[in-house]
Amino acid sequence: MTFQLRRAGVADVDSIMAIETSTFTTDAWSSATMRADLASEHTYYLVAFPPDERENIVGYAGLLAPRGGTDADIQTIAVTEASRGHGLGRALMDRLIDEARGRGVTEVFLEVRADNPVAHQLYVKLGFAEIAVRPNYYQPDGVDAIVMRLSVQPARTTLAVGVESIQTEESR
Repeated sequence: MTFQLRRAGVADVDSIMAIETSTFTTDAWSSATMRADLASEHTYYLVAFPPDERENIVGYAGLLAPRGGTDADIQTIAVTEASRGHGLGRALMDRLIDEARGRGVTEVFLEVRADNPVAHQLYVKLGFAEIAVRPNYYQPDGVDAIVMRLSVQPARTTLAVGVESIQTEESR
């Protein structure tokens, strides 16, 4: 399957909430909370959709990363059941981590439900490490949250193999 990503906005709240409430049946965010997060200058949200179907949202993810700060949090991520298993969750996470890097973040944190091994495994593959457990964090289910952290390396640019440096008149 092929997907495209775009920046999410407040106009996407209804589509995001349809996924949110079907994915997180007992602990979904409220529409008001989601709307406020989407409108915040400190967050960066993406939505995913099939090519050329911008309004057919099949996944979303959000990052809290205030500019000038060194820490960021993955706020939420969800993919419709029909779109799971095709790498979309990883693509969303990769893009959020890139955004965090671009904002100068050195550590990204998240919480994952202890009863969600698929998400947990994705985060481990992305380089996140477990650092703590928050007992009974997810309510009303009483499920523990595993707190995870990723150390973000700054972007590096190098010359491609076989490419020579040249001196211009101005640099001599």
